[in-house]
Amino acid sequence: MPLTLVTVPVTAFEQNCTILMCDETKKAAIVDPGGDVQRITKKLDELGATAEKVLLTHAHIDHAGGTAELMAQFSLPVEGPHIGDKFWIDALPQQSSMFGFPKVETFTPTRWLEQGDQVSVGNVTLDVLHCPGHTPGHVVFFQPEQQVALVGDVIFHGSIGRTDFPKGDHAELIDSIRNRLFPLGDDVTFIPGHGPQSSFGVERQTNPFVADHRG
Repeated sequence: MPLTLVTVPVTAFEQNCTILMCDETKKAAIVDPGGDVQRITKKLDELGATAEKVLLTHAHIDHAGGTAELMAQFSLPVEGPHIGDKFWIDALPQQSSMFGFPKVETFTPTRWLEQGDQVSVGNVTLDVLHCPGHTPGHVVFFQPEQQVALVGDVIFHGSIGRTDFPKGDHAELIDSIRNRLFPLGDDVTFIPGHGPQSSFGVERQTNPFVADHRG
């Protein structure tokens, strides 16, 4: 059940919104639509994909800012993040003002996600891992057959997520990376919320914040 993954950079923060399309059904999930909704829908049209749902790793403005617009435009259900990020969703209007984004609406996810849940896109299933630290309700989506993970702002190529936002926790973030993500395997490729793709194996060797040699 092949899954096509296409990244669409959105907002001034160059956030990696990712379209996950089930190749068998052409149904797609939009992961972290931070804004620039027209750019996202144009890419869906180019792929010949039908949007089925929105998936959210966490509720910072550059990841969730376009969610309410997509819900209104396509009547899409929204799955994620973990309920620990509800306060961030409630604060989306303030976030948009603070960072100079277009005004956005709050919303209520159709389904809050927990560690061990699964989400589907067409005929493809992804595992949900709760990985707090950057935000308390951050989740990661993992597709085991294709060995790919969408990690939001938990880990980047050569870096990790910030923890100086409200309810961020550095120790919790390190624990999420080392004990939730790295055990998935060195061969797993991940798409972060910003910047280039990498693999857990590369980061275990070279990432100055979480490499194995740091103990």
